[in-house]
Amino acid sequence: QVQLVESGGGLVQPGGPLRLSCAASGTLASINVMGWYRQAPGKQRELVATITNGGSINYADSVKGRFTISRDNAKNTVDLQMDSLKPEDTAVYYCNAKRVWINYWGQGTQVTVSS
Repeated sequence: QVQLVESGGGLVQPGGPLRLSCAASGTLASINVMGWYRQAPGKQRELVATITNGGSINYADSVKGRFTISRDNAKNTVDLQMDSLKPEDTAVYYCNAKRVWINYWGQGTQVTVSS
């Protein structure tokens, strides 16, 4: 089993930064990719950023140049540094871990961008 716990969400002003962290535990040896997704009210869950076990990184076009995903293998954490936040970034952010066709999800952390 894989357990994922997100932290770091909160209220931030437009243009401000926020850093999210995902702590993973359990059977992690076969996990191929980890990443962040988000879901705003009334919208589908969408990809934000992913990082593979080989270090390849992929970002959604909407966050390129503003968000940075990173991994700390010693601590089993995956972070998302968010800069230049916009109101449209407001959503529940979910940590994700994937093994072939099996997905594991955290409970999510709320990010609200508002003045």
